[in-house]
Amino acid sequence: VLAPGENLILGVGLVIDPAVLVPAYDDAAGVTAQFNLNVLAVLNKQLGANFPLEDFRHVALWDAENQWIEMRLEALRELSVHIDDLDLEITFAAGEQLRTEISAKFTEDGIAAELASAGFGVRKAWTDQDQRFALLCAQRA
Repeated sequence: VLAPGENLILGVGLVIDPAVLVPAYDDAAGVTAQFNLNVLAVLNKQLGANFPLEDFRHVALWDAENQWIEMRLEALRELSVHIDDLDLEITFAAGEQLRTEISAKFTEDGIAAELASAGFGVRKAWTDQDQRFALLCAQRA
């Protein structure tokens, strides 16, 4: 817990054009897709699940209302998955999506308001040349 007068350094991704943002989370080389599918591989290994990775595809989409990008995995066919350690059976319809990640983006005013609601004031903010990222120094009130 920070005492009054102490500082917090916070880095945030800024809201940018979805035409730039979405491809960053759905790269042509498929690196992000493999990272996302690894969620299922970990469930298979750690919880005794039987997700067939080849039956899911990576989806990235921008949610303008919430100002975040979502990573999802979409079932390519109807299938059932069992997770042994949870004694849980999950059925997916073809096209059904499982949200695996949210990456929130912020406006400078929006992050300042969120910090204020938590008892911090922005002392200084810096952004990169393309206005994609911000680094803020916030002080506890």
